[in-house]
Amino acid sequence: MTARFKVRPEEQAECEAAIHEFIEYIRLNEPGTRFYTSLRNSEDPLEYLHTFLFNDEAARDAHRTSEGVKRFTDRLYPRLEGGVTFTSYDEVATT
Repeated sequence: MTARFKVRPEEQAECEAAIHEFIEYIRLNEPGTRFYTSLRNSEDPLEYLHTFLFNDEAARDAHRTSEGVKRFTDRLYPRLEGGVTFTSYDEVATT
């Protein structure tokens, strides 16, 4: 899956702090999340792309309903320009 969003300029530092804390939460609490990465657009540093992959549907559901996601979205969403665009993909190959 991917999640693409853009933050308001005055909120960038707070959003990046929230991203770091969220990814640490995932690392410590979600063994079914195979990877979760946050990327910042080189040409538009207010735009972010998160890519993540789950071991299975149960892991995806556990992630989606976790306390960590709730804390992250409560902190992040009010600081965005617009919303988040989620896109689902099917895995073809991974290293």
